[in-house]
Amino acid sequence: MDELKQASKRKISFFATMKAVFWSFLGIRKKNDYEQDAAQLNPIHVIIAGVLGALIFITILVLIVKAVVAK
Repeated sequence: MDELKQASKRKISFFATMKAVFWSFLGIRKKNDYEQDAAQLNPIHVIIAGVLGALIFITILVLIVKAVVAK
């Protein structure tokens, strides 16, 4: 439990976390970058960024489907 508390105190910007999650969604991430992110990213930020990324992805898919079906 102490490890989680220490990990949640990591100081990296939320924007950097969103960038890392975006690249993870695409699946093009270098191993060195992944290892660096794993050591520096705040796990709470990663969870929030993942949920936001999923919501944005789903919204884009719904908009595309509505545009295609409307034609």
